[in-house]
Amino acid sequence: MVAGADRLDSPVRWVHVAEIADIASLLRGGELVLTTGIAFPEEAAELRAYAAALAGVGVSGLMVELGRRYARELPGTLVRAAEGLGLPLVVLRREIPFVDVTEAVHARILDAQLAELRASERLHEIFTQLSVEGAPPAEVVRQVARLTGRPAVLENLAHQVLAADPAGSEPARLLGSWESRSRAVRPDGRTGYDETSGWLVTTVGARGEDWGRLIIPLDVAPTPHEVVLIERAATTLALGRLLDRHEASLERQAHGTLISGILARAHSDPQEAAARARALGVRLSGRRLLGVVVRAPGTEEPSVELAEAVAAAAREADISALVGLLDEGTPQARVGVLAALPQRADVERALTAMARRLRVSAGAPGPVMAAGSVVDSLRDVRRSFLEAEQVADVAAHGRDDRLFYRLPDLRLRGLLHLLRDDARLQTFVERELGPLLAHDAQRGEDLTGVLSVYLDRGRNKAAAAQHAHLSRPALYDRLHRIERVLSVDLNDAETCTSLHVALLALRSVRREHR
Repeated sequence: MVAGADRLDSPVRWVHVAEIADIASLLRGGELVLTTGIAFPEEAAELRAYAAALAGVGVSGLMVELGRRYARELPGTLVRAAEGLGLPLVVLRREIPFVDVTEAVHARILDAQLAELRASERLHEIFTQLSVEGAPPAEVVRQVARLTGRPAVLENLAHQVLAADPAGSEPARLLGSWESRSRAVRPDGRTGYDETSGWLVTTVGARGEDWGRLIIPLDVAPTPHEVVLIERAATTLALGRLLDRHEASLERQAHGTLISGILARAHSDPQEAAARARALGVRLSGRRLLGVVVRAPGTEEPSVELAEAVAAAAREADISALVGLLDEGTPQARVGVLAALPQRADVERALTAMARRLRVSAGAPGPVMAAGSVVDSLRDVRRSFLEAEQVADVAAHGRDDRLFYRLPDLRLRGLLHLLRDDARLQTFVERELGPLLAHDAQRGEDLTGVLSVYLDRGRNKAAAAQHAHLSRPALYDRLHRIERVLSVDLNDAETCTSLHVALLALRSVRREHR
């Protein structure tokens, strides 16, 4: 090495043998150039220009064999020029076959490319199989951790962990203060590496609707293989959210598929859906239609057994209905019932009879049963089910001893709870409260709690100070700090309404992921 010894780590893309002086225009960068120097120019200025041209196109280095043009050493002009340009310059004092060098290096390059191709094929096979099998998010995250030997975490847009695999590390250390740490990591693009945290992050979503991030904590910058892996895993997670299915009986599966098709308006003509229902033994035409949603008690996932119990309760109550699992394979899965009642049927009596039979078969505490509004057309069934889902989700978190629940039980808190997983609501919360939450996480304070107390008490400062156990001056000081952090005016009614809604939504999101 006679120049550029500090550049020995420059990657070599290819090896090129060149015995002409104007070779630079034919190179692309990353080449190791081999030459005997036989065509080197005589003039010092031309030698400097030769070195500058090679450095300009980004060659990895220049290797010159002595003996044909130069007997003992290279011209000092060339050496000094290479050193000044940071161009690695190597002198070969013995004659060697250049073909041996090119074959050896090219073999290593091609072997590395082949290994990378095989690794990419392997990733394709693994994640395709996971997609085909309908693997749950936890299994996809586990595979990511296994393939990388690193922890892997899946979070939603509110920076709350949906699934995690510590890969042998301490879970508490991996997930400790996760929300505040994650908020600080915002790499550019859908996939990016954050040097400060050492996190490789990619966005998870499909059809233009992002709903989470997949994260791999690394010690060094990611390799191309790791980038491909995390992006392939994110694609699998997005597809899984769209396509997951649990096993079910053929009847329940058929009922669930038809209900889902009706809700998604997959049938171009409502009569087509009615015909399919008739083929399953349920008449929808000329009936009063009602959407009913049943959720398992506590945190249990709805099962095939629960779906069968609901179907049995409907039959015993003499209610003709389609009964099947909705959103199968997800934490939000529930049993859906599309009840078809005669025109003169007493809806409350029919629902009460069904709920009582379900309560007897399921036992205490029993599932949560919620009903939407009665509609007269298949086109309006979606609205009825949406109402039922709203009621069921809220009732599951604040239930009493009712047999079933209806829409009038809902208020703003219920609506926000229903929308807690909606990326748009989470984005709204982040836009309204993100700076304040980040401030609290960094300073160890609870200005968010102070704001919540203040707004919950209708902006009554005396009542807020008393509830927060603060003096009036201390409360005023905290409110002024909140205004500075959020760049808002707490005397503006619309601003306070917006912040209050964001706080209510934040509580719903956090309560769901405790």
